[in-house]
Amino acid sequence: MNKETMTKKYSNGEITIVWKPGVCIHSGICVRGLPLVFNTELKPWINIQAATTAQLIQQVNQCPSGALSYYNNDAEDENSVEIKAETKLEAIPDGPLLVYGNVHITDAFGHETRKNKVTAFCRCGQSGNKPFCDGSHKKAGFKDGKPTV
Repeated sequence: MNKETMTKKYSNGEITIVWKPGVCIHSGICVRGLPLVFNTELKPWINIQAATTAQLIQQVNQCPSGALSYYNNDAEDENSVEIKAETKLEAIPDGPLLVYGNVHITDAFGHETRKNKVTAFCRCGQSGNKPFCDGSHKKAGFKDGKPTV
């Protein structure tokens, strides 16, 4: 299994956190928000027992790429979780465009994807996973809407 398709799951009995490393843009929001849970120095790097279920849910909901998600263990289908929220757009300085809410995306090739919670879209033009951000803006030196490369 390669990194792009890999999925890892961590459960505390109430919820299961799903991590998709191929989607991660390494924003560090999870590590800064709950460092006892998300610690890249340890293996496994997610210690789901180090926080309450409410704290875990709150932190996972802040993941800008959707690499982290969760589902209730008593839910029939992990993909059935849908956020009921107003759509919000936020341009991250020197980074992606974040879209909060439920979105249906059709890419340039006609492939459709459904996302909920937060979706990070590429603004630098360098992503290898367009239209989504893959963190390439850092290497490209993307600043204030203009790549420096």
